[in-house]
Amino acid sequence: MAAALVLAGCGGSDDNASGSAPSMKPRLKVTGAYMPAPTMATMAAGFFTVTNSGGPDTLTKVTSDLSDDVTLHSTKGGAMEEEKSFAVPADGALDFASGGNHVMFEKLTHKPKQGEKVSVELHFAKSGTVEVSLPVKAATYNPKTGH
Repeated sequence: MAAALVLAGCGGSDDNASGSAPSMKPRLKVTGAYMPAPTMATMAAGFFTVTNSGGPDTLTKVTSDLSDDVTLHSTKGGAMEEEKSFAVPADGALDFASGGNHVMFEKLTHKPKQGEKVSVELHFAKSGTVEVSLPVKAATYNPKTGH
């Protein structure tokens, strides 16, 4: 039920400045977006997958009306680490999933409840801004089972 959003980079390719092989523009699609209902009034997390059927891009930041303090995080060896950006590989995917990469919302303007939708803007180096709606699911939601 998560909304899918497609950002189409003009289907063709364009030559790079050196005149060598053409480089494809990124073609991004965001799927599986959700936010578990926060258990705390001040902090929440967001998850989604960015699939790219074109050239490489970079997710540089995320913004939202829910918080002025939205950061990108990875989880390495069980420890959460803030990241400045994430590469979106050519013909690949960037996953934000529970226990791994995630978007952290701190100092929330309000505590979203299950059933609400949180609007976010994903900012990419090449593709610009992509608007995504994160449906708020149960705190224990598992996207593999849908519950």
